[in-house]
Amino acid sequence: MRYLQGLTQADTANFETMASVVEGGCPQQFQHFISNSPWDHRPVIAQIGQDADQLMGENPDNCLIIDETSFIKQGDRSVGVARQWCGRLGKVDNCQVAVFGILSDGQRHAPIDMRLYLPKEWIEDKRRCDEAGVPEDARTLTSKCQHALAMVRAARQRGYRFGWCGFDGGYGKDPAFLRALDDDGEIFVADVHSHQRIWIEDPRLHIPQAAGRRGPAPKKLKAAVSPIKVKNYIKSLLPQDWTRVTLRDSTRGPLQVEIFTRRVFVWDGTEAKARCWHLIVRREVGSPATIKYSLCNADAQTPLLRLAQMQGRRYWVERVFQDAKGHCGLADYQVLGWKAWHHHVTMVMLAMLFIAQQLDVGNPELLLLSPHDIVDILKETLPRKPEGKQALVDRINQRHKRRKSAIDSRFRIDEIEVSLPKVAYG
Repeated sequence: MRYLQGLTQADTANFETMASVVEGGCPQQFQHFISNSPWDHRPVIAQIGQDADQLMGENPDNCLIIDETSFIKQGDRSVGVARQWCGRLGKVDNCQVAVFGILSDGQRHAPIDMRLYLPKEWIEDKRRCDEAGVPEDARTLTSKCQHALAMVRAARQRGYRFGWCGFDGGYGKDPAFLRALDDDGEIFVADVHSHQRIWIEDPRLHIPQAAGRRGPAPKKLKAAVSPIKVKNYIKSLLPQDWTRVTLRDSTRGPLQVEIFTRRVFVWDGTEAKARCWHLIVRREVGSPATIKYSLCNADAQTPLLRLAQMQGRRYWVERVFQDAKGHCGLADYQVLGWKAWHHHVTMVMLAMLFIAQQLDVGNPELLLLSPHDIVDILKETLPRKPEGKQALVDRINQRHKRRKSAIDSRFRIDEIEVSLPKVAYG
């Protein structure tokens, strides 16, 4: 309980800072609880998912959003750290990457599962894995899409109620992943890249006839018509092909976008039959060059507005990561090993679930209540350790030092201005 209090009470969620504000907090106890205590995080994660499912109930608008986030790190000892794509920085850098599953009903959002991604250089280094305490069953190279598929299947096995899944382009670019979801009967909306190939009519797969008597007979299927990249296809659209819709109300007013949808065919070159899914294209009002492409295997009769709203739901996953890192210490941990990382992240997920439980979406007077507000309330109402006379003196002295530095800087600027020669114009 004290660790959970520290995650929301401390400005930085490391052991020392949390212990300095939590009543009865001790940095050594926090470190032991996270790094050395033998408790298994997996039953806790399962309970978090069950509680989140209970909170959101039977709602056709419930969805499971899968996305990854990165944690910038120095050195090479933190489990899973490597030079890899860091979404937070938008470039390759030294970081850890984890895939999360987030259950959402459109108003409340709670992480219910996570997987730490281990790059190939970690999987192939037994000594490194031993030192970090990576269990044997986790030392298999597993792609992020494989982690995502495992989380969707685990959520179904646990009975969580969600109508569809959402993914960004990092997952939508993997056709095998989308086919596996389709085969499982999962409805998905997956962003795809602009070079995604589609057929706007049935590709009419066939095995071509042999060109002559010599050589082996053809065995591979071919398409009778050529595919087209989505970015090239939309260039042929007319202004009337786009429909303006309102996705939701935002702080800046109704969020309106322009949407185009149609049924298209996708084929991976090996399957016996092409798959017919929705292509959803969204462009921003006032910025027509800002375009998002998605594929969705929902029922053919699904209305355009519904498809647009499903596509737009992924917006909230970034807010969840911002709240978890900004208010619950998701990125502030001081741990290196496998067990410690999972312990800390599990506690953060528990804190995020508690925040979601406090958001009373049924009360019109509390519709503006945010996770930030909840954390501020907790900081004010939870028991807090007195900071002590010396800590108070140090804090005041630091504040005075900053003020004096600002004053001195101002005087230096004034002196420079006074010493400048006067220049007469005219």
